[in-house]
Amino acid sequence: MDSAKLLEAIIENAIDGIITIDNRGIVESINPAASTLFGYSPSEVIGNNISMLMPEPDRSLHDEYIERYQTTGVKKIIGIGREVRGLKKNGTTFPFRLAVSEVHYQEKNIFTGFIHDLTKERAAEDELRKHADELEEKVRERTKDLIKLVSELEKAKSDVSLSLEKEKELNQMKSRFVSMASHEFRTPLSSVQLSASLIEKYAERPDFSNIIKHTNRIRSAVQLLNNILNDFLSLEKLEAGRVVVNKADINLVQLAEEITEEMQMICKKNQHIVYQHTGAIGTFYLDAHLIKSSVINLISNAIKYSGENTFIEFSTEIKEGACIIFIKDNGIGIPIEDQKNLFEPFFRAHNTGNIPGTGLGLNIVKRYIELMDGTLEYHSAINEGAMFKMSFQG
Repeated sequence: MDSAKLLEAIIENAIDGIITIDNRGIVESINPAASTLFGYSPSEVIGNNISMLMPEPDRSLHDEYIERYQTTGVKKIIGIGREVRGLKKNGTTFPFRLAVSEVHYQEKNIFTGFIHDLTKERAAEDELRKHADELEEKVRERTKDLIKLVSELEKAKSDVSLSLEKEKELNQMKSRFVSMASHEFRTPLSSVQLSASLIEKYAERPDFSNIIKHTNRIRSAVQLLNNILNDFLSLEKLEAGRVVVNKADINLVQLAEEITEEMQMICKKNQHIVYQHTGAIGTFYLDAHLIKSSVINLISNAIKYSGENTFIEFSTEIKEGACIIFIKDNGIGIPIEDQKNLFEPFFRAHNTGNIPGTGLGLNIVKRYIELMDGTLEYHSAINEGAMFKMSFQG
């Protein structure tokens, strides 16, 4: 194969831009990638000074750079590379990494510039900074709520100080709360800190796929923090008696389908939620917000405690003036010895390991269902999954 043609084909099909200039700064060649990047056709650039592709102050100073190099022989960028900004035909600028090499060819010096667009990398960095700022603001806001909750717990302890048993119970709850909160907050915050550090390294390479991966981890960690804090707030409202039940005729089937679609997005690999409804009627007299919160909580548990390649059964049934909502998984199950404390706040079964959770979810679900005059039943055994059944009478 003709080596000259091979070299030409490589340059023409290169992903990065390649531009050559003479020792006066006049463009001698520009490949398709560079033409596309700057928005010019080759004929508009070749024969003109390379400074046309530079914003100020580089545009005015470029010829001086070349002259200084030719006079002193001191290399400022040749063989080193640096980040600069380019000027497109439409007047906008963009960041790119420029590497320049010098070639002696046919008794003259030719400078070759290799141009790697950094627009996506900088956008990823901006997105990361945005998420970091949002995280900081959310943690600041939620911390205020958390402090308020701790104050309420302390006040409750003081109010029941005459009852030794109640005081002991509150002390135990506080200990579980502090232990759980410190652990559950530390894990996502550590993940955010590690991912932020790694993104800085990947942006230098650049490694955009890893940047996206760790940006998604930051989003997941922020979502986990939100879930934890929402559990705290729900418990606080229940304890303060500020949860108001607003029952109305709701389209239960439509609500269930929306929940299924929403929760399917956070399922593990090849994990599927299978929903079905039984009965000719799709509406029932319930509080839409409380029933949605309860179902989402139970399905979230099913997702967390089940593995990949599993099914989560979700069904609703309305007949003869009664409504039944059924959720079943094939996960790790609940040990028999732990089931007596299943609905206690901050309690978690001993087989949950490192799976994140506050130990508040089932306590909140049970109390929401009772506020709607319903009942909650369950059946589970270790490594046999778990089934939860909510029942309501019309």
